[in-house]
Amino acid sequence: MARAYSQDLRDRVIDAALRDGTPARHAAARFGVGIATAIRWVRQARESGDRKPGRQGQPMRSKLDPHRDYVLELARTSDMTLAELAERITAERGVAVGRTAVWVFLGRAGLTVKKRPRTPKSRSVRTS
Repeated sequence: MARAYSQDLRDRVIDAALRDGTPARHAAARFGVGIATAIRWVRQARESGDRKPGRQGQPMRSKLDPHRDYVLELARTSDMTLAELAERITAERGVAVGRTAVWVFLGRAGLTVKKRPRTPKSRSVRTS
């Protein structure tokens, strides 16, 4: 995937087209950017006055978004591992999810869940 152009280059192309009266095609050739790119930048600057690029990519989505309240309540009130949470969500809500999907979903919500079942206390060494 190609990197985004710098804001400085974007500003120079827009300034050449708007202030100097140079056509966007000529500004594109002068600064070494694509013609369609320069035309799009200049059009956006003319119409809205905005020179900054829009956000790239799509928003993060999860199968668990429609079940957000249920999953968060389950994670807060129960003492389950990620695998147990995934199994229970699949059984009760019919949404086939894995441990990683539950982990990412809870991470975005700011929650952490233990990674493995509780181990018995050590009888040979005092731990606390």
